[in-house]
Amino acid sequence: MATDPGPVRTVLQLVGSPVDEFFAELSRLYARASIEALADSPRYRMHVAYVAPGGCWSFPADLAPCSLAAASPMSLPQAISHIERLSPDVMVPQMFCRPGMTVYRSLFDTLGVPYLGSSGDVMAVGADKAKARAIVAAAGVRVPAGRVVRDRTRTDLSYPVVVKPVSSDNSVGVTLVTCDDDYERAVDDALAHDDAALVETFVPLGREVRCGILVRDGELIGLPLEEYAVDAAAKPIRTREDKLDRDGDGELQLMAKSAERAWIVPTDDPVTQRVWAAARRCHRALGCRDYSLFDFRIDPSGEPWFLEAGLYCSFAPSSVVATMASAAGVDLGRLFEESLAELAGR
Repeated sequence: MATDPGPVRTVLQLVGSPVDEFFAELSRLYARASIEALADSPRYRMHVAYVAPGGCWSFPADLAPCSLAAASPMSLPQAISHIERLSPDVMVPQMFCRPGMTVYRSLFDTLGVPYLGSSGDVMAVGADKAKARAIVAAAGVRVPAGRVVRDRTRTDLSYPVVVKPVSSDNSVGVTLVTCDDDYERAVDDALAHDDAALVETFVPLGREVRCGILVRDGELIGLPLEEYAVDAAAKPIRTREDKLDRDGDGELQLMAKSAERAWIVPTDDPVTQRVWAAARRCHRALGCRDYSLFDFRIDPSGEPWFLEAGLYCSFAPSSVVATMASAAGVDLGRLFEESLAELAGR
């Protein structure tokens, strides 16, 4: 007798970016992998909502360039009507720009369409490094000493310091500064990407890890950590080139997925329990839902220091939460199905 696969769910993947082509391309990269990984399941009826730079909507058959070009452009009111006709059971957010993380998620709250992950309000706080660090520090998580600057004003922090835009991802505009001579240039670089820069005391190596949290029946489950290649002399901080780059054909690719740059930490490593405890505090303090991701610097004594929150999961095989879950024995299909069940429960 055939096993009943359960109800078929209409899944809407929200892809693209109204901001620029870089964010739209990054979104397509993850969303395409998610759709390919999940589309063969008889349990899901997959649809795509695409927001192009400038804000025009469309609903292509898939994310192939020819499909994107052939899809009819729609205004926001037209797109809302189309979404209401589709009546999706769930939306999977695949947008990484600030409006995509915040305003577009809130739109789906207004439409009454549930989605996986944290609310737009929580995403806005998580994306603001200064606000996020203040909140998790109040919850008892270690954070480096830091100051927010909006010009070249010197801080009272001793060198070395790390200067970064308050609200950028993928290490854009991040510089390690060891003396006065380099400070102004580092601040200028950070402010080229944001209207404020965060100056933080450099936490000596150590190690650098990322921790994923899954919510299951109200319990916060720590996933195996992912560790990143850093070196006190040769690579004291991770840069943009460690995360994203382009191949010989000019296509965007994820650099952190190579075994030389990142690897899974055995769960019996002494640092794991310490990082899990800190990550659970971060998750609760920020008000995250369903899942969360946090970067930590591990100092030479083995203590974790919060660096930033990255509250994403694209449900693609290459996404960090999926990679960590796989290391814990949870394949992508099960991860997605359990996440849908958790969504239904809340």
